[in-house]
Amino acid sequence: MSLIEVMDTTLRDGEQTTGVSFSEAEKLAIARLLLDELKVNRIEVASARVSDGEFRSVKRITEWAAKNGCLDRVEILGFVDGNTSLDWIESAGGKVLNLLTKGSLKHVSGQLRKTPDQHWADIEAVLKEAAGRGISVNVYLEDWSNGMFSSRDYVFYMLDHLSKTAVKRIMLPDTLGILNPDQAFEACRAMTERYPDIHFDFHAHNDYDFSVANVYMALKAGVKGVHTTVNGLGERAGNAPLASVLGMMNDHLKLANSLNEEKLTHVSKMVESFSGIRIPGNKPLTGEYVFTQCSGVHADGDNKDNLYFNQLMPERFGRVRRYALGKTSGKANILKNLEELGIELTPEDMKKVTKRVIELGDKKESVSTEDLPYIISDVLKNSSNDDNIKLLNYSLSLVRKMKPVASIRIQIYDEAYFESSIGDGQYDAFMKALWKIYERLNKEHPLLTDYWVSIPPGGKTDALVETVITWEFRGHEFKTRGLDADQTEAAIKATLKMLNLIESDDLRFKIL
Repeated sequence: MSLIEVMDTTLRDGEQTTGVSFSEAEKLAIARLLLDELKVNRIEVASARVSDGEFRSVKRITEWAAKNGCLDRVEILGFVDGNTSLDWIESAGGKVLNLLTKGSLKHVSGQLRKTPDQHWADIEAVLKEAAGRGISVNVYLEDWSNGMFSSRDYVFYMLDHLSKTAVKRIMLPDTLGILNPDQAFEACRAMTERYPDIHFDFHAHNDYDFSVANVYMALKAGVKGVHTTVNGLGERAGNAPLASVLGMMNDHLKLANSLNEEKLTHVSKMVESFSGIRIPGNKPLTGEYVFTQCSGVHADGDNKDNLYFNQLMPERFGRVRRYALGKTSGKANILKNLEELGIELTPEDMKKVTKRVIELGDKKESVSTEDLPYIISDVLKNSSNDDNIKLLNYSLSLVRKMKPVASIRIQIYDEAYFESSIGDGQYDAFMKALWKIYERLNKEHPLLTDYWVSIPPGGKTDALVETVITWEFRGHEFKTRGLDADQTEAAIKATLKMLNLIESDDLRFKIL
């Protein structure tokens, strides 16, 4: 069985995404990743005549490709413009021209103001010149999908001529993304049946979110190559995403290809970084959450018999399955994460940790595996404390160019006390209000000697915050810990632990 060719056009069509412009170094890096690591068959790296920067980028890529024996896999879009595009490509070191011709009669007459015969004569002249320079040619039929609707005789006229030349591939673009899957199949089938000896590529756009489905149907119709971009980059709604096309070819059509699935995530993340276009969390195969189970029922099913697995195993794509922790978590999710961390808890401790995870999940999007040791430490080390002192409620206000204000109401045994104060920060205002109550009651309070804040490794802006505060009281030094999605609230929790600790007169020299 012959391999299906994948031509990736991230560096040409993908760079037409609004706001995306790769530097020379980035273009070379992406080219190397696509050809060396991911093993795509061909890459389209630029349009001829665009800019001096584009010329320098292409020259760097062709020099690298020539040294590594893959120059014939580097392609450049050119135009029916006499020798102009060929001169540009030859000077940049290119050996493959993707010639943009007209695939609909409307484009020929409306844009070029020429007859089909005149357009063919111009094409023929470029093909002859390219052959003389040792440059191989593939041909795009721009607006081919519209041509199949409105001027099929013209499309066949072009193919009848092209089939008699040395053109290696004829590329069928759905330029405006107008096809649905049934139409894509019928149009591609008409081509492969009428011209069985021609190598056809299909080039999809995603305007109706049909790009992958249309590629699927084009392959079923017998095309030998497909065009993709990493992360589905491209103008308007983008092109067919490489990851989705690869998964579909491997699992649904079982078509042989050369691509290395394991490198897919790495390449996708690099292009995300270079392009500045974020990968949606639910993007198939490459999104952050696509191999994460949130439901406790799913985690339980996976524990018992991998009931919620499918063919898309994350290890295929250099990833691992995760079980999200949050308000929909059950014991099974937590057990899966604990297994990953090598931590074992008693049933009673599991109940406490599960309750705390659900509580925290109401405050933030998700609780990560990296958060879990912090939560366990916080819950289990605090479980034996008697809460003789409770914070009933509090209010913190912060106004620009004014000092923060805190109002608090606490309960000490059976009595409630209210106080407010300003401070240099929200936590400082809280502490000053608290010590006002203690001074009113002639109660001793400790001195804060150190304040340390951290988030779990890999934490984001919504990460849990751990605050560890060191106190000095009656000649003893001890520490208390608070954990929350909010830094100030984490510090307040650490402070309440301290108040209950000194009230119980149990000053142990460890973090609590």
